Amino acid sequence: MPQDTNDIFAGIEITPQEVKQQLDAGKNIFFIDVREPWENQTAAIKGAKLIPLGDVPNNLAAFEAADDDNDGIIIFCHRGQRSLDAAAWLRQHGVASAKSMSGGIARWSSEIDHSVPHY
Repeated sequence: MPQDTNDIFAGIEITPQEVKQQLDAGKNIFFIDVREPWENQTAAIKGAKLIPLGDVPNNLAAFEAADDDNDGIIIFCHRGQRSLDAAAWLRQHGVASAKSMSGGIARWSSEIDHSVPHY
């Protein structure tokens, strides 16, 4: 069944395994952590840039540029809700490639990189 191009939630989530495959393949991903600074200091994914959720609107131009210049935009948080909110907001504002990593850094830590602390 074809995707509804008017549905901002169509294909909005990506699994940690898919993210890892893209990173391992050398894809140019705008990889964004929307958690708070203290959370990022507690546990982080190498190569991700911190833009807390509250700062996403102020960084819309950076996301728009990344939408044009990268292979995709992948956003994560602790468990996946804030990143889903951010990706939906960005899509509503024209950033079509924004995706949320399902399960957030908690799932990444469990399934991809056990050295990333759980909190």
